[in-house]
Order: sequence, then C-alpha cells, then structure tokens
Amino acid sequence: MESIKLNNSVSIPILGLGTWNLRGDECTRAVNEALAIGYRHIDTAEFYRNHKEIGKALKKTNVKREDIFITTKVPPYKLRKKTVIASAKKYCKELGIDYLDLLLIHWPNPMIRFEDPLEAFEELLKEGVIRSYGVSNYGVKTLKRELDKNFKVSVNQVEFHPTKNPKELKEFCDKNNVVITAYTPLGKGNDLNLDIIKRLAKKYEKSEAQVILNWEIGKGMVTIPKAAQRKHLLENFNALGWKLDKKDIESIDSI
Repeated sequence: MESIKLNNSVSIPILGLGTWNLRGDECTRAVNEALAIGYRHIDTAEFYRNHKEIGKALKKTNVKREDIFITTKVPPYKLRKKTVIASAKKYCKELGIDYLDLLLIHWPNPMIRFEDPLEAFEELLKEGVIRSYGVSNYGVKTLKRELDKNFKVSVNQVEFHPTKNPKELKEFCDKNNVVITAYTPLGKGNDLNLDIIKRLAKKYEKSEAQVILNWEIGKGMVTIPKAAQRKHLLENFNALGWKLDKKDIESIDSI
C-alpha cells in the first residue's frame, strides 16, 4: 500500500475504508474483509457509532496493529479541551487499541474557542495517545486560522469528487503541506455516470469507480470510499497500481 508522508513524518495510506453507516456485524465483517484484501487504513468517527465493531475486527485480524492506520473524529459539540482529551482515550478503549494514528475535528464549531481542541491534540501527542491530528470540513479561511497559530494540522478531510472539486482549497492545502482526504469520493455514485468517466473507464479497461479513485490518488490525496461487499472492496482496491495520463487527470479536473 502506497502512503503519503504527513507534515510530522507519519505516513498515511493513500486508500482507506470509509465506515460511515456501517454498523454491527456488517461493519466487523467489512473491516476484516478489507484488511484481508490489503487495506491498511480504516476511517471512522464518534458520529458513526461503530468503534466497538471495528475493535472486534482489529482483534480478529492477523495484521499487526502498527501496520494499520486508524482515523477517527471528535464531534463539534465535544471540542472543549478536557472533553477532547477524554474522548480520545475513550475511543482507544472502544477500538481496543493503545493509540490513534489520526484524530480529527469532525466539523468546526464557532461557539467554542478554536484553540481548545488543538491544544488538547498537542497534549495527546505528547502522551502518545495520538500520532497526528487534523480537521474535517474546513474551508481555507478556517484552516488558515489554525495554521497561523502554528498548530500542526496534518490533514483536512473534505468531500471531494469530480463534481465537487474545491480547487482553491486543494491549492491552499498543497501550499501549506496539509494532506486532503477525500470522503464521498464517488459523489454518492452519481459521478460514475459522467460521460467522461465512462469514456476513460473504457480507455483504461477499468471500472468507473477505479477511474475516479485513481484520479484522486493521482492528485496527491488520500481517498476513503465506503464499501461493505467483497466485490466492491476489491474493485476499489484495484484503483491502485496504475496511473491516469496527465491529460486525462486534467480532463476530469475540467468537469
């Protein structure tokens, strides 16, 4: 699995499994299946209510803990400093692990002093509870505020796909060495029907999903498609190992 080095030298796998709306035994099975296929990045959040089910999968797998990258997120109503610290430790317990590889602010909350969660993250880093931290659903203005205070924001997880391509945000993140993780990377399936995506799928003899995921990876981003069935997990995994031509990347950019 290829990876991208974050601004604190921690490496994040470029393809992960999104687990939004995966619950119960289906979630545990999907995570185990993904790890068996070769996925090494699992993305979750407190909002998803599946930490314990993912923990069961982590307990079952033969893959070493240090080879698995776990991302989770603190909800916007829990961004007070003490609450963030307590939440991170609770997440570890629920997942059955000693540390989180990446902890994100799920959504910004203008009602809470913005330094609170970031100061908590710094303490958690020192304690070894997390290895890196970042944000989710942040625009340029909000992210710039954090970076101007010299907080080590390493990731911004945002909705990103061919018909939602925030180019200004991508340029800002690239300039400031913040990696974008693309969620809803297939546009809830709608982008699979775009004519240009269908044409490129035929050209490369790949599926439409593989073309889109490869486009995102080729732009230096992490992508976390959700899947539960083995055939879809395999299909998404096979977005790796090949590259779109530069002109084809640009043609998708122009959508």
